[in-house]
Amino acid sequence: MVGAGDVAAVGSGERPRSLLGGHADFRRLFTAYSLSQVGTQVSYVAVPVVAIEALGAGASQVSVLAFLGSLPFLLVGLQAGAWLERMPRRPVLVVTDVVRGVLMASVPVAWVFDVLTSAQLCLVVLLVGVATVFFEVASGAYLPRLVGREHLMEANARLGGMFAGAEVAGRSIGGFLVQVLTAPFAIVVNAVTYLWSAVWLGLIREREPRLEKAGTAKPLWPEVRAGLGYVLGHGVLRSVSLEASWSNFCLRIVITLVPVLYVSALHRSASLVGAFLTSGGVGVFLGAAVARRIGRRLGYGRALWVVGACCGPFALAVPFAVDGAAVWIGIVAWAVVAFKVGVDNVLKAAIRQHVTSDGMMARMGATYRFLITGVLAIGSAVAGMLAGATGVRMAILVGAVGLTGSWLVLFCSPVRRMRELPGTE
Repeated sequence: MVGAGDVAAVGSGERPRSLLGGHADFRRLFTAYSLSQVGTQVSYVAVPVVAIEALGAGASQVSVLAFLGSLPFLLVGLQAGAWLERMPRRPVLVVTDVVRGVLMASVPVAWVFDVLTSAQLCLVVLLVGVATVFFEVASGAYLPRLVGREHLMEANARLGGMFAGAEVAGRSIGGFLVQVLTAPFAIVVNAVTYLWSAVWLGLIREREPRLEKAGTAKPLWPEVRAGLGYVLGHGVLRSVSLEASWSNFCLRIVITLVPVLYVSALHRSASLVGAFLTSGGVGVFLGAAVARRIGRRLGYGRALWVVGACCGPFALAVPFAVDGAAVWIGIVAWAVVAFKVGVDNVLKAAIRQHVTSDGMMARMGATYRFLITGVLAIGSAVAGMLAGATGVRMAILVGAVGLTGSWLVLFCSPVRRMRELPGTE
């Protein structure tokens, strides 16, 4: 529970010096996002296992689930930003959490009554993906309004560290629950966390400014095009978006195929896949924890490409360090690669939010997520095609080589010279 003094400080419009220490509404937001993220990571482990064990799915069907989870960012990612410029963001966060909770709860219910089908599981994954698009776009646009621009770096650092920690904890919890409760009942935990997150978001007391009435809003597609043009026409936003998209594309290839390499091709223990994914979460957590310090020391733009140049090449160890105890070298190397992701998540978010005007925040966030998350669906498809054409190990190497050179996009852009966080143009 929070004290009356916390609520009074928020209600008065004064911004506290420490977000978690003095901003009651940010603590509520932080708690909600923590619950939501842990549940998402549990389902990341449980849903494929449900498909394999309860429905007898093979590798192609599991790949289809991964594709469907990312597809909504391509289908409605851009439109979501324009829609969210016209409506309060917090109610969208609450509603999408409730929708995701109900959808996920339908899976164990259907399994109990022996009516679960592959079609239902695919539809649930797709619809949860649509709700996630609106949740993520709304959350990115809502944060600057809740904490103020002067606290964005701290807010993104705290949330970035939490997301990484939830990734490690959630996947570990997911693996444990799958073993103890079976995968369908593990998904119950995911449903509960979404609903619990909605409760915490509903407790936020600070109200958003009144927006224009829907009837006076401009047509949708011109606003979508304006958001796309805003990002692609802005040197900093364009560079950050393109580098993040390329990195995500390459990361997807590696993450999709490493389980196949370890389990199917090399007949190693499935526990190594969990260790690989967990090491990535640890790396992201550590990167997010020190991102602000690195940004202040090196300069925010320089930190992005320097960390990328230092960490990216470690990905080259992943497809080769697989025999015997050497597999742990590959797992540790992946943690180093993921360290870059943690730094990127914090610094890029702060840079994007600082250079974007309030009226474009939702559309900028939607366009950014359209670019960086939409490529995940493409990466899943390309991973399968590369593996079929060249073999699993060579396909992973292609992704690793791409990660090694991704920093060049930022080095050859205006971001390279950025030492301080820029202001809105």
